[in-house]
Amino acid sequence: MQTIWVVDDEKNIRELIRRYLEKEGFTLRTFTTAEELSSALVSSTPDMFVLDIMLPGADGLTLCREIRDNYDLPVIFVSARGEEFDRVLGLELGADDYLAKPFSPRELVVRVKNIFRRAQPADPAKKQINLGNLSVFADQRKVTVSGDEISLTAKEFDLLSLLAAEPGRSFSRALLLENIWGYDYEGDESAVDSTVKRVRKKLREKGTLPEITTVRGYGYRLDV
Repeated sequence: MQTIWVVDDEKNIRELIRRYLEKEGFTLRTFTTAEELSSALVSSTPDMFVLDIMLPGADGLTLCREIRDNYDLPVIFVSARGEEFDRVLGLELGADDYLAKPFSPRELVVRVKNIFRRAQPADPAKKQINLGNLSVFADQRKVTVSGDEISLTAKEFDLLSLLAAEPGRSFSRALLLENIWGYDYEGDESAVDSTVKRVRKKLREKGTLPEITTVRGYGYRLDV
């Protein structure tokens, strides 16, 4: 049974999320501040985080940075700050999805399920891809460069494995958005750009030979 930790200072929001997700079989644990959740992380971890941005004390963006620095676990923002700047910033920090308040709890359930579904192992026929010094292990959801593992978020792994499955093929931003975030995703294509930026930085830091190339005005491809 998958566990989801929710941080929101509004009790009615916490209980709304709890009611809908527990009905779908998830185990919920709720917190009112980022500090409470950080303390809980000392002894255990969930399978996913649902974070508000505006919190008393440390905000949700700071908490997301902390999570990304230490864990490869999905993060969804549910926030009243629904402007494009806030959505892009949240995604650049490594969030897997972003919902603006007021939101549909049924839509949140769908997005949670989609993230967990995409985290399942890929087609067994493509369990491992080797490109230069880069190796992608679909069944383990692991990426290594010259044998050293790279820490990637769920979305980062999905994007890299999709590009690596067909090196040299140019993927449009729209196609990447549909395949990785799903057709029901309401955000814009900046989510793709933000994720590529993070993956590219991590690959370059490891000295990866394959390079994610920008196809101007279209999208991206992985060049070997």
